[in-house]
Amino acid sequence: MRNNIFYYLVLLILTLTDAWLLAHPNLIGRVGIFLYDYDYLETLPKAMGTIGVTVLVALLLAWGFKKLKRPLNLILTIAVTAACLFAVIQTYTKFTSGTYQFTGSGFKTGAILLPIILTIVFGKAAYEVISNKK
Repeated sequence: MRNNIFYYLVLLILTLTDAWLLAHPNLIGRVGIFLYDYDYLETLPKAMGTIGVTVLVALLLAWGFKKLKRPLNLILTIAVTAACLFAVIQTYTKFTSGTYQFTGSGFKTGAILLPIILTIVFGKAAYEVISNKK
C-alpha cells in the first residue's frame, strides 16, 4: 500500500507540473494556442483539468485492463505502453522541429511530459501483469 501512495503522489506532482508548463508558453506559444483554438490550455485551471482528466482516464483504463484475463490484459497493456512510447518519440520529434520549436522550452517540456506520464501509468500496469505469476 505504501508504494501505491508514493506512486499516486508522484503522478499528482507530474500532472500538476505538466499543467503548469503547458499553461505558460512564451509569446509565440500563446499566439499558437489562440490561432489553433487550444482553449483547454489557455489558463492553469483549464490545463489542470485537461491533463488531470487525461491521466485519470489512463488510470481507469489500466484498472479496467486488470479485470480482464491475464493473456488479454498482458497484450493490451503492452500494446498501449508501446503506443505511448511511440507518442513520446513522435511528440519529441514534433516539438524539436518546425514552428513548434519556438513555443518555449517550458511548453515543449510540458507537451513531451504528458505521453511520458501515460507511459508510466501503462508501463506500471504492464509490469504488474508480467511480475504477477498467477
